[in-house]
Amino acid sequence: MLLFGNLAGNIRPPLAPRKYRERLLTLNDLTDKQLRSRYRFGRQSIQRITDIVRDDITLPDPEKSRTKRRNAGACCFEVLASGSFMQVIGDTVGIDKSTVSRCVNKVSKALASKSDQYIKWPSEQRKRDIKQGFYDNGGFPGVIGCIDGTHVRIAAPSSDEPSFVNRKGFHSINVQAICDNEGKFTNIVARWPGSVHDSHIMRCSQISEHLEQAHKCVEDGLILGDSGYACRSFLMTPYIRPTEPYHERFNTAHTRTRCCIERTFGWWKKRFYCLHAELRLQPEKVCTLIMACAVLHNLAIEMREPMEDPDDEIQMFWNISKDFQGPDEGRVVRDHIARTFFA
Repeated sequence: MLLFGNLAGNIRPPLAPRKYRERLLTLNDLTDKQLRSRYRFGRQSIQRITDIVRDDITLPDPEKSRTKRRNAGACCFEVLASGSFMQVIGDTVGIDKSTVSRCVNKVSKALASKSDQYIKWPSEQRKRDIKQGFYDNGGFPGVIGCIDGTHVRIAAPSSDEPSFVNRKGFHSINVQAICDNEGKFTNIVARWPGSVHDSHIMRCSQISEHLEQAHKCVEDGLILGDSGYACRSFLMTPYIRPTEPYHERFNTAHTRTRCCIERTFGWWKKRFYCLHAELRLQPEKVCTLIMACAVLHNLAIEMREPMEDPDDEIQMFWNISKDFQGPDEGRVVRDHIARTFFA
């Protein structure tokens, strides 16, 4: 069963010996370890992901359609996992760069369209499990998610180029994400240029609007963010200048618990190295690719896909009913939690 085949488009002559290419590109000849090293997923996981995008990649002929799904998925996984240029991947397997590009675009769009199914805000029952998991990991009570932003480097776009330059001086998309205690994304926003501040992305996001309307008390759950965010009744930030011992204990528990999102970003970018490299695509296509990687990340956790290097220090976690209103609501809630649990 060939993993790559002759997709529609201009086909380049093979650049490697035929036997080598057949051995390299035959799915049945690769072990699960070899598949994970190359595509970041084992055989069963690849089959499931192929089934997920089945209806989005079709041809009139069922047999050709099945082959096309395999080929397109493999090309896309290779780009996401390695971060290599499409030209390089095309040259390696003997197909044209434009063919690789079409495969990546089609599969990434298909996966990104499934984000509502695989990146979901937790239910009430799930929130209880997440709270316990975060408390066991870091000692901070009532946490249902940790939030942070990360930058995905892109090539300088031709339109509105200055707005994509971030504070570190390179062009990027600023991605905001919230994760649960297992490192699974429960919300992600990937559509803002690199110059936009994290707090502005949060303020303009649908999840902020949802929490402002739905969050009535501390028992509804809290999100932990760094000092770049505004302290709100539902979003706890650390004390910038702690004045009491329990402020220090609050900050310590906050840091231990919130590091989950940083580890999640680290593992996400390690699994899909394209997020580390410079993506030479239009910003709109980069955003679609980022969402596809987020969906695949959640699927990897759901299917318990191990990392290529399990010994790496970046690893995944497997293992007051009172209303507050007004401009100082976040600080009031923070003081209440600090006095109640850390004094």
